[in-house]
Amino acid sequence: MASIRQRERKDGTQIHQVRWLQGGRGGSWQTETFGDHDSAAQFKALVDVHGQQWPPGWVKGKGFVEEPAVAGDMPLVDWALRYVDRLTGIDERTRRDYRRDVDNHFSILQHVEASGRVVPATIANLSADDVQDWVRAQEAGERDPDNPEVWKRRPGSPKSIANRHGLLSGIVQAAIKAEPPLRSKNCCQGTRLPRVDDGIDDEMCFLEHEEYARISAEIEDPHARDLADWLVGTGMRWGEATALQVRDVNLTRKAVSVHRSWKRAAPGEVGPAYFLGPPKTKKARRVIALTDGQMEMLRRRMAGKKPEDLLFETPRGRSWRHDNFWRRRWVPAVEAAIAKGLPKRPRIHDLRHTHVAWLIAERIPLPAIQARLGHESITTTVDRYGHLVQALDGEIRAAVDAAMRAPSAAPGIRRVV
Repeated sequence: MASIRQRERKDGTQIHQVRWLQGGRGGSWQTETFGDHDSAAQFKALVDVHGQQWPPGWVKGKGFVEEPAVAGDMPLVDWALRYVDRLTGIDERTRRDYRRDVDNHFSILQHVEASGRVVPATIANLSADDVQDWVRAQEAGERDPDNPEVWKRRPGSPKSIANRHGLLSGIVQAAIKAEPPLRSKNCCQGTRLPRVDDGIDDEMCFLEHEEYARISAEIEDPHARDLADWLVGTGMRWGEATALQVRDVNLTRKAVSVHRSWKRAAPGEVGPAYFLGPPKTKKARRVIALTDGQMEMLRRRMAGKKPEDLLFETPRGRSWRHDNFWRRRWVPAVEAAIAKGLPKRPRIHDLRHTHVAWLIAERIPLPAIQARLGHESITTTVDRYGHLVQALDGEIRAAVDAAMRAPSAAPGIRRVV
């Protein structure tokens, strides 16, 4: 532990000297001098907290010295918004979502100086500790100080936090590549994020074949039943499935190609509320193989239609809207099935999860599932569905057992058991 010694100068003034062994026993003596006891006591506490080392950023005889300001530095939120506005290859809805995250979540980022003083975060002063503190703040959320029962900012889900962290990392990386560079290192690297699969079982609902059949039997509208069967049978996203056109069907290959998806227009934009745009990601442009039963259903739905007509339409020949399908078709069917013994309450998107569960049960490899679902990365597939891969446990045990056992014909080799 550091200690404080009080001494008197020749002129009668007093000084307070903090002494400690650098790093503890065996280290060299270090000292720092102060004109008052309170300052010396605060510095002693910092030395003790940092394991008998000089506090980071402290210069002997001068105190905490911050790094000089970087030319071109600006508030983090301003830099982030400029980055988002200049992004290419994204639709306006995604850009709007990014701007919302910057306004609502990046604005709480702060920078803690070496002295402990909290200052606004800039693109140049942001540190790894600041990012980690930000992640923890999102996990905890913030309650209204005047009413603890009300959330001022609700706790973020692991997935949402990971998405925001990824956006922040891209923003910081852009500062490294700027001309001239505003940073030399990405402070987002090495951040300890909450597990993305925490609570995944509560968020996803996987239906057995018989359970889905119960729901399907309660959907009276044949057009809606075809769409539900298609969603669970292909694993396609809602916006992709309802945007399929006749020309997307390949009768020879028994497949459909995903080229477009429904997009929601930004608030205040002139024109329809929804429009057809590119799929969610580059990997979402894909070809999906179909069964004979699915091809038979498509041929029935293609009859009398033009190449640009939608494959799945309402009884009045209009495009499906998620809210309409949910309220008028899906919820009544699920509630009717629950009344007859269905133990689950699935969402429409759970049909996509259910499709994956069925493929895994048939031992389809995760990379093949990734391609079918249009996930941009295999990591996404593993994080969401890796816990379901149990069907190959017997084969894995057999393979390990075979590898650990030496050939019986080889003399002098001990068998590992």
